Amino acid sequence: MAAGNGTNGHRNGKKKDPVLVVVQLSGGNDFMNTVVPFTEGIYHDSRPLVGIPEDKVLPITDTLGFHPSAAPFRDMFNDGKMAVIQGIGYENSSRSHFRAMDIWHTCEPDKIATEGWLAKVIREIDPNGENPLTAVSMGRGLPRALAAPGVAATSVGDLDSYGLMSTVEVEEERAKDLDVFKRMYTPAVGSGLVMDYLAHTGQDVLKGADMLSVAPQMYQSSVEYADNPIAKALRDVARVHTAGLGTRIFYTNHIGYDHHAQEVPTHAKLLTELSQAIADFRADLREHNADEEVAILVFTEFGRRIKDNGSGTDHGSGGGAFIIGENVKGGLYSEYPSLAPADWLYGEDMNHTIDFRSIYSTLLQQWMGITPNEIVGGEFEQISPFEKTLV
Repeated sequence: MAAGNGTNGHRNGKKKDPVLVVVQLSGGNDFMNTVVPFTEGIYHDSRPLVGIPEDKVLPITDTLGFHPSAAPFRDMFNDGKMAVIQGIGYENSSRSHFRAMDIWHTCEPDKIATEGWLAKVIREIDPNGENPLTAVSMGRGLPRALAAPGVAATSVGDLDSYGLMSTVEVEEERAKDLDVFKRMYTPAVGSGLVMDYLAHTGQDVLKGADMLSVAPQMYQSSVEYADNPIAKALRDVARVHTAGLGTRIFYTNHIGYDHHAQEVPTHAKLLTELSQAIADFRADLREHNADEEVAILVFTEFGRRIKDNGSGTDHGSGGGAFIIGENVKGGLYSEYPSLAPADWLYGEDMNHTIDFRSIYSTLLQQWMGITPNEIVGGEFEQISPFEKTLV
């Protein structure tokens, strides 16, 4: 199913393969407070507590601006390196964290699926399972997007500590990882499938983690990342990517976006961490001449409701996503959902204006050079968010 070929960039005399870095914002990022419709009266009327004052917003158009804590995002947008996908979602949006994330991970809104969308991509890139590092997740357990029977992906919690552990400590760490995996997936697909998956691919996952231990020794950088989980995860991505281990998909997770209460301080802190970490990561890639082959997808399972609840916002829909990278054609894509009350979904949510599978299809076909239909479960209209690609 590989699609297209063409001129590839080169590093060290070898062609550069396109790489996808996924950043998952867990909990349901408040898109309305990330990309703020600051001229809309209905926005300010609906959010007396959490709304961003117009004079604090960082404008990117006459009507939209970034949250004041996301200045690095505003800079990326102004540099033409960030595509903002407005109103991303799907029909009959689920408000359950578990189910909504499951749908994003498997592209199956109507049934429980056993194969993650990125696991299918791994199968396309490495059909014989020769490299357990084709996909690497930074963090505990393995995201459902990377899991499918017979497909190996590698998960590592912390590259630094991993390389320093004794054999006994490594085994304990692995046992914890496998336990996290079992607890994550058993409710969705049942213990039989989970145990089957672990039996077939568990050893490959562990072998991949061993192979990663060389990455920190090979890495030097002048970029100083902040001391928080998403910054550390992206630094680990940079270290593995620049080590040239053949990884084509990286997965990271930034948690804490479920803002039912205390949204104002918490969201500001998270957006500071996220936007600065991505800015530092991109600077690190540039320093290593390793930026042109990397595209970053930032997504979340759903948006929040239009009205605040007096302390935060509740689960909604009509969220947003971002594609960031050196070869991205920055700008606004799809339409910002209508805030007119007559258009509210369920009488209280923003509606979606583009299907998330359209964005997956775009990334697969245009960036990774892979025909998307079987992976995303159909044909979806694509956008054009790249100036150029390597496929």
